[in-house]
Amino acid sequence: MPRSNGLLGLIGVILLLFAGVTGFLTRGRSSFDLLYIGVHGLVGLFALIAYLSAGVENLRRFVGERSTKYGANMIVSSLLFVVILAALNYLSARNHHKFDLTEAHVFSLSPQSISVVKNLEKDLQIQAFVEGGINPELRDLLTGYGDQSAKLSYQMIDPDRQPELAERYKVSAYNTVRLEYGGESTTITQPNEENITNAIIKVTRTTKKTVCAIEGHGEPDTDELQDARGFAAVKNGLANENYEVKKILLASLEGVPGDCSVVLVAGPQKPYTEHEIKVLDEHLKKGGRAVFLIAPRSGEQFATMLSSWGIKLGNDVVVDQVVRLFQGPALGLAPLANTYAPHEITRDFKQRTIFPMTRSLQADTAGKKGLQVTELVKTSPSSWAETDLDGLFLRSEASLDPAADRKGPVAVAAIVEAKLKEMGSGDGEARLAVFGSVEFADNRNLEGTYYNRDLLLNTIDWLVGQSDLVSIRTKSVRASRVQFTQDQGTVIFYLSVLVIPELLLLAGLVVWWRRE
Repeated sequence: MPRSNGLLGLIGVILLLFAGVTGFLTRGRSSFDLLYIGVHGLVGLFALIAYLSAGVENLRRFVGERSTKYGANMIVSSLLFVVILAALNYLSARNHHKFDLTEAHVFSLSPQSISVVKNLEKDLQIQAFVEGGINPELRDLLTGYGDQSAKLSYQMIDPDRQPELAERYKVSAYNTVRLEYGGESTTITQPNEENITNAIIKVTRTTKKTVCAIEGHGEPDTDELQDARGFAAVKNGLANENYEVKKILLASLEGVPGDCSVVLVAGPQKPYTEHEIKVLDEHLKKGGRAVFLIAPRSGEQFATMLSSWGIKLGNDVVVDQVVRLFQGPALGLAPLANTYAPHEITRDFKQRTIFPMTRSLQADTAGKKGLQVTELVKTSPSSWAETDLDGLFLRSEASLDPAADRKGPVAVAAIVEAKLKEMGSGDGEARLAVFGSVEFADNRNLEGTYYNRDLLLNTIDWLVGQSDLVSIRTKSVRASRVQFTQDQGTVIFYLSVLVIPELLLLAGLVVWWRRE
């Protein structure tokens, strides 16, 4: 058998194989696909017929040739490779999973977003009006939402091609996203995860919770955005989660208004009157909810009331050591915290929070029935609660005095769940949260590097019983920081400033000496 006949048979098989694969992949959608399949099929078929016409004996010889075996092995290997690729693509399409290796998982939906979407009771339609109907980043984000619930669907719309939709929904700018849930709808113009999740919360929640911020004692203003000490960031954060924030002058009221879901007592500079303290206490005894932010050297009139609810205010300031390279340890009045008690508020919460100028708190439930107090946040073991306030503020001196100071970890935030019936105050449950710092929630620190905003909003969500919102908020890329202990700082200093330069100098001298 001429060797060319064997080659003809092999070419015929290959052409028929590619004709079949092309037909399977393209389904003959275009005329070019059909032409490609037809040419390969016909040429391959003729080649194979021509080879077979040479006789069966030739076929047997051809099969026995070494080149045929190598060619068959190559074809089988190629087919096996294609089958494996197809199987992997099929499995990945059905069970796709993304791996987000960033520290803050900025490319993944937050647990809060996932929780909100999974709790949808009706169908939620999202329409994204984007230029040309194409916005890969927004499409990936919406796909992430859609992967969490079959009740969420989205559509990318080019408003220039479908102007009737843009006109119907009053869309006048690109990157406008409209959400429709039942009879409710809303639109957003900055479609990031935070805004989309907040919009979902807005259209799915039929009732608003109200946070009543008490004023009249020099408290930070919830409308002040420019001042770093203002509380506008708190108000904006609550508004994004469908809360309403309003101010109340408690001194002029006989009781806390009935529409107040949570009462906010934040950093009073002037003392409350007995009437105001009594009104707050009665509010709690009726099953009310309140959050207190009491800084050191202020708000002492709350000590007795909070003690009756199981929380003891420390007359101190929490001090922690800060290690500065080349300077060694120094005193810090803004301790970091990443030790959290297991609770709904701190579920999956592992990030650091900062408590500038904070006092210590302590659970004190001895002899008090019906109270469950949780010391929610604690500072590091290197911190302590400094009681010599004159030495700290007048002489800038502080040192741990085992006889008077309390060594860390020190609690700086605590919560109380009170069973009123067991306390003999009626039925139901009262909840309150106490933070030892006011600056913890001001404009400067709430939206800063640390996760104070998440902790505060989680706490308020828990107070009003919206535990499904208690989670970590949407993330943004934050500056990475590393915290060294004193020993680690010393090692880094010696290695970088002394040891390595010294070794390099000695090595240079040895080399110079040997050359000489």
